[in-house]
Amino acid sequence: MALSRLLLLCMVASEVWDAETKPIDFVCNRAARRVLNIVAEMESALSPISPSLTCLSGYCHLFSMSLPWQSDCNAVMTLSTPVQLPCTELHVASWENKSVLLQYQERRGDIIASLRLLIEGVKVMRALSTPGCGTSLLQRLENNINNYLVILTHLQLSGPVETPSLSCVPLRSQSLSTVLLRYNQLISGKLEKFMINMEDRCPHK
Repeated sequence: MALSRLLLLCMVASEVWDAETKPIDFVCNRAARRVLNIVAEMESALSPISPSLTCLSGYCHLFSMSLPWQSDCNAVMTLSTPVQLPCTELHVASWENKSVLLQYQERRGDIIASLRLLIEGVKVMRALSTPGCGTSLLQRLENNINNYLVILTHLQLSGPVETPSLSCVPLRSQSLSTVLLRYNQLISGKLEKFMINMEDRCPHK
């Protein structure tokens, strides 16, 4: 566990969505959607390494060297300025009174607006952070949010394009754990339900 966590911390934050991959492939592949959600990995990287772990011959030295990195990552747990949180609530009742095409446009616009709000806050926090593990994690988070934005903005939908707008008055938090929690709720809840509703477009359906 300590080794995998350390490798994650030292990882170069370069994951970007393959521009040649069609957004519909994301809609039609639930496994790909699970892989793209890196929140659990980030939460694991931010968790303290248990001192009770057995120290094997090759890992003792590695464990001791990981402590400064762990301290650096923990430094971003409390953010210097509040970050606006995404809107995660589902509004099923309001969607039922609209056509499917309008529903899709509105729901996509809602998710895009939340992702844009969040990525701007992450960019500010990354700019204010001291270079190191914390900055790398924030860069990973920024890249991950951007991947979802690229997929959603390039997703082909019929009907008039809706201007992205938030479906709530966003709350604020200085806790990175809270930010990750709400981000995960957006991805696993609102976005995932939207993708499942669109699976009838998949070739195998």
